[in-house]
Amino acid sequence: MKRAATTISVCAAVALVVVVCPGAAAGQGQRGAVPAGNATPPTSPVTGNAAAGKQLYFGYTCYGCHGYNGETGRAFVGNWSSNLASEENFIRFLRGRANVAPATPSTSMPNFAETTMSDKQAKDIYAYIRTFKSTAPELKDIPTLNAIIKAASRPYKP
Repeated sequence: MKRAATTISVCAAVALVVVVCPGAAAGQGQRGAVPAGNATPPTSPVTGNAAAGKQLYFGYTCYGCHGYNGETGRAFVGNWSSNLASEENFIRFLRGRANVAPATPSTSMPNFAETTMSDKQAKDIYAYIRTFKSTAPELKDIPTLNAIIKAASRPYKP
């Protein structure tokens, strides 16, 4: 009975891995599931100061939704939207939301009018965001995941 419960648990874990990380079951070396968006970081020029932007990123509590390194919550890394393609797009996104401010916002991101965050501050935050890099390990380098996949590949024998 204990063996059957363990097998069911392992199968459920593998099913979850296959849904969340489609390449994992096939043994592909890709980095996790990539959300919709552009997986390639932007390459447009940056004029802001990343060190000042880091202080502002934490001061405005951006990490609360976007994580400390841009990889969690509403992640930047692996999902570089058009709003992050350039400084101008980033500022336009912040200002447009503040100036339009619909009655029922489509996201819970705060509005940042120019009186709340200057263009210089926005450029600094953008410069800091552009320093974010993925720190996720390759799927082949996750021992527990590989043990689950190996165990699930063995035939079930009650």
